[in-house]
Amino acid sequence: MTTPTTPTHRAISADSGTHWTAEGAWQVAEGIHRIPLPLPMDGLRAVNVYVIDTDSGPILVDGGWAIPEARELLDRCLRSLGYGFGDIDRFLVTHIHRDHFTMASVLGREYGAEVILGEPERPALELLLTPDTKRNPFHDVLVTAGARDVAEAWVEAGPGEMPDLSIWALPDNWLEGDLTVDLGTRVLDAVHTPGHTPGHYVFAEQAAGLLFAGDHVLPTITPSIGLTVPPADEPLRDFLTSLAKVRALPDLQLLPAHGPIAPSTHARVDELLIHHEQRLELSLAALARGPSTAKGVATHLGWTRHEHPWDQLDIFNQGMAAMETKAHLDLLVARGQATATPTSGGVVYTVSPRRPVSMGFPS
Repeated sequence: MTTPTTPTHRAISADSGTHWTAEGAWQVAEGIHRIPLPLPMDGLRAVNVYVIDTDSGPILVDGGWAIPEARELLDRCLRSLGYGFGDIDRFLVTHIHRDHFTMASVLGREYGAEVILGEPERPALELLLTPDTKRNPFHDVLVTAGARDVAEAWVEAGPGEMPDLSIWALPDNWLEGDLTVDLGTRVLDAVHTPGHTPGHYVFAEQAAGLLFAGDHVLPTITPSIGLTVPPADEPLRDFLTSLAKVRALPDLQLLPAHGPIAPSTHARVDELLIHHEQRLELSLAALARGPSTAKGVATHLGWTRHEHPWDQLDIFNQGMAAMETKAHLDLLVARGQATATPTSGGVVYTVSPRRPVSMGFPS
C-alpha cells in the first residue's frame, strides 16, 4: 500500500542526483556509501546496501539478494571503493527477507565475514531451513483471513517457489533487545523495530545524524504488514509501536533499503502513522457494512497508490492484501472497536458497539 509521495519508479536520490537505482557506490556521508543492487522483480527494482568504512574493514548494512547480477555489481562497486569481498568485516542485516539476508549469508560463509541478525527472526529461519515441502507456510494464515481460494492458488504455485537452501544459513550472532554496536570510530544504536518482521532492526548513528532504516521506514511506499511465518499475533500494533520508537529518536537522515535517501525520519514516520490510521478508519467503515472476513473487507478497499480494486490485483498481491487487512482488523479488535469470531471460513470480524473509533496509535 502506498502513500501520496513521489512514485518509487520516478524517485531521484540526493546522493547520486539521478534515479535511486542507478549503478554506483554513492557517498551519503563521510565514510558511508550506498550501493543499489538489482532485484529479480519489477516492483521494488533494487535494494540499497550501505557500506560503512571502519578500521577493521567495511561493514555492510544488509547484503542484497544472492543472485549473480547482484553479486557481480556488489563486487564491482566495492572494488571502486578499494575493497574486495574478503575485506568485509561483518554484515548487519536488518531482517530475514531474502533481498536483505541471502547475499550476506553466502558471502559470510565464503569469506568469513560475521553475519548478524535479530534473534526474533530465528523461528522463521529455522522453519525455512526445515521446510515442509507439502505445504505452503502461508496457507493457514490466508485461510484464517477468509481467503481459502487465494491460499489454494498459492499452494498450486508452491513448487516453483521452493527456497534454494544453499543461500540460507543461521547467522553467526544474534541481536537481542536494544543495544549499541561499537565500530571503533563509530557507534550505532541497534534498535529493535518489529512489525514488518518480528526481528527487524534499524541502526542509528546519532552522531552523524543517520538512520539505516531497512524496510521499517521507506520514503515512497509502506512495508508489508502480516506477511510473516510463523504469524505474529499483532504485527500492526508492533509496527506502529516501533514507528513511535523511531519517532522518539532525534530527527535523522533516512537511509532506506528501498528508494532514495530522505532528509527527515520524523516527517516520514508521521506520514506512515497517519496512513495507517486512515486504513484503520476505512477498514472499520467497510466492516460497518456487516460482519466480514479480512478478505471481505479487503475487497472494499483500494490498493496501491492508484487505488486499484481487489479484482484487479494478481493472486500474490491479493494474498498480501488479505493478510495486511487482517493485521488492521486485529488491531481494531485489540482497541475494542471490533470483535473476532473464528469460523471454518476464516475469522469473522464484527463492529463492536462498546467504543468509538480511536485516532491514537498504541504506545
